[in-house]
Amino acid sequence: MTQTKVDIASKFDMFTETWQPKIIGQVDNMHVKIARIDGVFDWHAHAEEDEMFFVVEGVMDMEFRDRTERVEMGEMIIMPKGVEHRPASVGGECKIMMIERAGTVNTGNATDSALTVDAPEHI
Repeated sequence: MTQTKVDIASKFDMFTETWQPKIIGQVDNMHVKIARIDGVFDWHAHAEEDEMFFVVEGVMDMEFRDRTERVEMGEMIIMPKGVEHRPASVGGECKIMMIERAGTVNTGNATDSALTVDAPEHI
């Protein structure tokens, strides 16, 4: 496998749609994904997968049923498997990077969601 660097800003320039994660790399069986988010996502949990969210630009609230964690640019939050959560952008669009097991569906157990992306695009 050839080692190549990835310009994350240029990857974000390749798309404008929100809530549509794109795969930009892989580490063992983990996908590195980026997404533009705007507004509020669906409540969901992942039974078998942990997730890591890193805010590249903007501000994100990670909502839980009992509290909200504000995640600002340059900060990250790790979502343990089984924890119900709902990401939301604050004050407009937010750009995030995620690391999660390959094959993880973005809406987890929210199987009737219009936001489900079963097979994210590689860019």
